[in-house]
This record gives sequence, C-alpha cells and structure tokens, in this order.
Amino acid sequence: MTVILQQIGRYKLWLVLMGLCFLIQAFQLEAYLRFDRALLDQWQLWRLLTAHLTHLNWSHFFLNMAGLCLFAFFFSAYRSSTYWLLAIVFISLFCSAGIMIDMQYERYVGFSGVLHGLFIIGGRWELQRYKLSGVMLLLLIVAKIAWEQLNGALPGSESMTGGSVAINAHLYGAVAGLVYLLLIEIFRKKAQEKENANARK
Repeated sequence: MTVILQQIGRYKLWLVLMGLCFLIQAFQLEAYLRFDRALLDQWQLWRLLTAHLTHLNWSHFFLNMAGLCLFAFFFSAYRSSTYWLLAIVFISLFCSAGIMIDMQYERYVGFSGVLHGLFIIGGRWELQRYKLSGVMLLLLIVAKIAWEQLNGALPGSESMTGGSVAINAHLYGAVAGLVYLLLIEIFRKKAQEKENANARK
C-alpha cells in the first residue's frame, strides 16, 4: 500500500493533468476552452492556456494521453513537479503566442504542441544519464518536425486524430522547450553567482 501511494505521489501532477483533460472531453467543454481567435480578441485570454487541455474527439484525446503517459514514465523523475508544471505553462503560452502570431489557425485544440516541448526538455536530461537514448530521442523529434514542415503531417496522423494536424504548433512547442531550458540555465547561473558573491562577503 505504501509503495502504491508513493507511486501516486510521484505521478500526481500527470494524473491531475490527465484527469483535467478527461473531464473536459467527457463534459464536452472544448468550445469554452479551445484556442479561438475571435474569442481571444474579446479578451477570453484563458484560452491561451486551456486550449492545450482540449481535444477534437476521444481518439485525439487517447493519442495525446498515451504520449503524456510515456513522457511521465520515462522522464518525469528527472526533475521536480514544480519544474514540470512551470514547463507546461510556459510551453502552452509560448505555443499559443506562436499560433496567434502566424495567423494560420482560427481554432486550435490539443496537447501535442506541449508534448513536443516536454520531450525536448526530457531529452536534454536523458542525455545527462543515457547519452545514446537522449541523442536518439532528440534526433527523432527534430526529424519529425522537419518532415512536417517540409511534407505536412505524418501519414495516418490526420485519420487517427479525426482532423487536420496543426504542425506549426509542434514546432512552436519544441522551440518553447528549448527556450525554457535556456531560461532555466540562465536563472541557475545567476543564482549561483549570487550565492558565490554572498559566500565571499
């Protein structure tokens, strides 16, 4: 029983996230939470964040949740829940900002953009422990994004999700992951410099 509770505690963030996505899908709240350019122009700014918790249908939902489960199982232990929660919020907002600026999408739903950013971050920490698998993961993500930018959505992905794939959201999510890593590193160095300066006093 103790082991089970420990495991639940370890995956609490991800279970809550999946639970929120499930409830939104089950109660068909997508229209109130999705990215909708016209409604964002009316200052419904929560959609910049909540859009990534919504899905087109159950097939789309299960596909994204499968990716989230894989990420949580293999990479979540590398950093704290706070670190990952901040990453999710940052990637979500960055991705939504990109969609807002590029003007290609009037509406957007799905967690896949955030997943691409999370896997970029996870790959960076995987490199620290298991270099080969880290390199392979990052190369796969880069190759996937390059394919999508050059050739469009991967074959079969639109039939699986039941709608068009917002490939630019994947690109923005991956870039957001890189920017998040850079910002965290800058803050870490600043904190270390401050600590060293205080120690010399």
